Amino acid sequence: MAKRIGLITAGGDCPGLNAVIRAVAKPAMREGFEVLGIYDGFLGLIENRMHVLSWAEVSGILAQGGTILGSSNKANPARFAVGIGADGKAIMEDRRPQCLELIRREKIETLIVAGGDGSMTIASELAAAAHQAGHSLNVMGVPKTIDNDLEGTEITFGFQTAVSIAAEAIDRVKTTAASHHRVMVVEVMGRNAGWIALHAGVATGSDVILIPEIPFDFDAIADCVRVRSRHGKRYSIVCVAEGAKPRGGQLFVSKVDPTSPDPIRLGGVGKAVADEIEKRTGIESRYVVLGHVQRGGTPVADDRVLSTLLGERAIAMVLEGKRDRMAAVQRGRLTDVDINLPCGKQRTVPKDDPVMRAALELETHFGD
Repeated sequence: MAKRIGLITAGGDCPGLNAVIRAVAKPAMREGFEVLGIYDGFLGLIENRMHVLSWAEVSGILAQGGTILGSSNKANPARFAVGIGADGKAIMEDRRPQCLELIRREKIETLIVAGGDGSMTIASELAAAAHQAGHSLNVMGVPKTIDNDLEGTEITFGFQTAVSIAAEAIDRVKTTAASHHRVMVVEVMGRNAGWIALHAGVATGSDVILIPEIPFDFDAIADCVRVRSRHGKRYSIVCVAEGAKPRGGQLFVSKVDPTSPDPIRLGGVGKAVADEIEKRTGIESRYVVLGHVQRGGTPVADDRVLSTLLGERAIAMVLEGKRDRMAAVQRGRLTDVDINLPCGKQRTVPKDDPVMRAALELETHFGD
């Protein structure tokens, strides 16, 4: 029987996942491996849903959005929700023993996981549990998240597409803001990191950029808008990350899902900023929440290339005999790091980031 690799696309969906599937599967097949596609992230391991991928299945999918394998951001084998208790809390079970038995039975020697920090943590813990059980499971990571917040790599695939989508949306609302002399607030994703807001904001010349790394002040934002108005600027654009919060205040939470490993769903800061600007300045203000539109559609060319490089690097590491590594980009070069490096961490925007420095030189306001 041929050596077997399990392939998982885990966590939130992201442009470029199919390019990774293609970049992993084709070289692996040429080297004589069977590649088991595992459905819906780690849920496929929990529910025993997988099949051997064919060459035809992984052909023609480079530019296709989403993932042909499906994904899930709720299925953690160590803490799998099986119901809700009388106290309203999720009832969790440890399904790792069943997953490890399936891995052993299917003779999966290496698990390649395309995911973010949560997915890398799950993969690493699963490998450790396998080692304890006497089964040698190798795990390889491919860094994926539109948030670009994964420690150990300078960039993750999906980020450039998300920025491109956000920038196009801001460009479009800018024309209606100018026509009606309004303030337009555009809320983008990013969780606790401001990379999307920073890059999309700079790319569109947004007047105010609000990121989680810099708590903002409503009065300071209102003052910026007033000053622009007095100098003949009859509209303003505010790009705000979903994880931005006022100085001394709390995150804006839209929902709490007790069945998810990451139960907090951020959202609402865009409305709050628009409401406060209008109240303080008297200038009509509207808000737009881009939400999951940033995750969808065809990946931009740069993400297709990056996905291909990272996916191919993952299978190259297997062929090189490396163990428990994550493909990465550091100092602009393709490399790999210990898969435990990004676990439980988030790479946030540093104060001396060159994009932020450039924005400040161009008199972009950060709400502080």
